[in-house]
Amino acid sequence: MNDYELWFANANLSYMVKLKLLNKFKSVEKIWYYSIQNKKDNIFNTKMISALEKAWDKNKINFIKEKLVNEDIKTVVITDKLYPERLKVYEDSPYMLFYKGDIKKINYEHNVAVVGARECTNYGANVTNLICQHLCKNNINIISGLARGIDTLAHSKCINMNSYTCAVLGSGIDVVYPKQNLNLYHDISKNGCIISQFMPGIKPFSYNFPIRNRIISALSDLVIVIEGNEKSGSLITASSALDQGKDVIAVPGNVFSQQSKGTNKLIKDGAYVFTEIKDIYDILNIQDIKQPHIISSKMSCIEKEVYENIGNTPVHIDQIINLTQIDIRKLYEVLFDLKLKEQVICLSGNYYVRNNNKI
Repeated sequence: MNDYELWFANANLSYMVKLKLLNKFKSVEKIWYYSIQNKKDNIFNTKMISALEKAWDKNKINFIKEKLVNEDIKTVVITDKLYPERLKVYEDSPYMLFYKGDIKKINYEHNVAVVGARECTNYGANVTNLICQHLCKNNINIISGLARGIDTLAHSKCINMNSYTCAVLGSGIDVVYPKQNLNLYHDISKNGCIISQFMPGIKPFSYNFPIRNRIISALSDLVIVIEGNEKSGSLITASSALDQGKDVIAVPGNVFSQQSKGTNKLIKDGAYVFTEIKDIYDILNIQDIKQPHIISSKMSCIEKEVYENIGNTPVHIDQIINLTQIDIRKLYEVLFDLKLKEQVICLSGNYYVRNNNKI
């Protein structure tokens, strides 16, 4: 990162114009020389000159540099090897990315975007946890947007399973939005990566998020939309993915639920339908490397009884008590042991489901 790179990144020109200038001059130093130091009017139009001159503010550049150092913010430009390969192929890709954490891993393994409603239902939360648990076990990177709801659940599951996740922001890298995700933001920066294409200090304006969503889809091999109403930002991510030639898979939902109207419409319009974990691996053309569970031979009699009353459909603990007539304290001990053996999964709302590929 140098003064010329920050100057060019801060210039109020479209990403497409910046890439055209880079292709023509091959370096930002030459762009600076011919637009600021030794102007060539036949090369740059008036709008370009005005934007580039305004951006050459040494005080502002020094202020940003100081902020980057003090807050351990790193930068990468599109000509660097470290810049995400999946993002380089688009004409509207940002010249510079600001990031915290490990950006290298985005270029390796498979990347899957998990997005959905901010006001998600228990159904959406449960599906998110189950999908992310399987993806994490198969070392698949999860990309999302740090928003409330589905995004937060997806990132949190990755952190809990010590798996890699990347959060793409709709604000400056130093602006945490929503504020209640501050701890999650720090956890991701330590164990994954936080990315923003916006200059530090930029607030989360509404018009930033469609731009952010294009980055999420561009970084991903597949976009999974779990819940969303008809005006959900996750539909913009899905639309961006389709424009970029990426696959989209949507989780079907209750026709009476507002949070399923968007995903059901995606399916109606031709998105892949999510019915089980295998659907994801089929689209990615990879094998599920998770080892199958050895069930009955390693269970005690009471564990077998509880396990047999838990199926592929989430069941509430009250129903398990009615079916087994086991004391609640003892039942919690048994369920805890089954979770340790990875035979069952505990979902939000005290629901339990078998830990297999079927949902």
